[in-house]
Amino acid sequence: MSQATAFAPIHARKLVKRYGDLVAVDGLDLEVEPGTCLGLLGPNGAGKTTTIEMLEGLLVPDGGEVRILGRPWDRNGRAIRERIGVQLQETRLPDKLTVLEVLSLFRSFYPEGRAVEEVLEVIALSEKRNSRTAALSGGQRQRLALGCALVGRPEILFLDEPTTGLDPQARRRVWEIVETFKGRGGTVLLTTHYMDEAERLSDRVVIVDHGKVIAEGSPAAVIGSLEADSIVSFTVEPAGEPLEYRSLPGVRAVREDGGRTALTVTGVHRTLPALLDLLRREGRILSDLHTHRPTLEDVFVSLTGRHLRDE
Repeated sequence: MSQATAFAPIHARKLVKRYGDLVAVDGLDLEVEPGTCLGLLGPNGAGKTTTIEMLEGLLVPDGGEVRILGRPWDRNGRAIRERIGVQLQETRLPDKLTVLEVLSLFRSFYPEGRAVEEVLEVIALSEKRNSRTAALSGGQRQRLALGCALVGRPEILFLDEPTTGLDPQARRRVWEIVETFKGRGGTVLLTTHYMDEAERLSDRVVIVDHGKVIAEGSPAAVIGSLEADSIVSFTVEPAGEPLEYRSLPGVRAVREDGGRTALTVTGVHRTLPALLDLLRREGRILSDLHTHRPTLEDVFVSLTGRHLRDE
């Protein structure tokens, strides 16, 4: 088997990155198969951006191995860059260039690629082709950055928070672009804080915290690890000491967070009547109550006690 095909398109083993005494990435393993999307999830500071920047060749690891399309960065940087597309978390483009000029500039970096006019249509910026980048909205600049990643006809897309600042319609357009790219055999590594985005686009997700993998699998399998069908979230008055919610039928886990209680449950139809009965006996009333099906966010909170958007 040749070097170019011996590994998955994105392959990392025991990846390490340190900043002084801080270990930002601590022995991380990742592998992304052709035609699939891997969602890399975790709170700010978990090591996601550091990881993706090592995979993109922007940072040199302090330990471990990275191979992109079967090749290491140190001897194949130019060849790899010609076959990948990168959308950074924040992209700064020359203010005085027009949208058309920016895409034409990026297209000139690649020996082969897509027609600029085609990419303008894909990112829905044809009407802004002669607008200077300084005049674009935040969402339009995000789409232009995605166009720069696509114009070289890459085999791999690295997308770091690609839909931040986009309105719902523009987000769905980005999702369609990613799904089309995957459908044509492309490989995607995605970081996002939007759980609906991760669940829709990702074939597999990896949740990281403190630079380590704490859960991985298909979105359905990771969510299924909670072994629950509902999350019941509520506040009570008067607040007082927490009650013995764990003894209620169907309750698998209890979490208290800033005066709010969340129950991970199976059989919510059994839990809710018992909860109301318990509160009545204890002289407390519900201030509010919400139920929802478990999400990737719930899995992360269950594992770490933190939210994906925690600073």
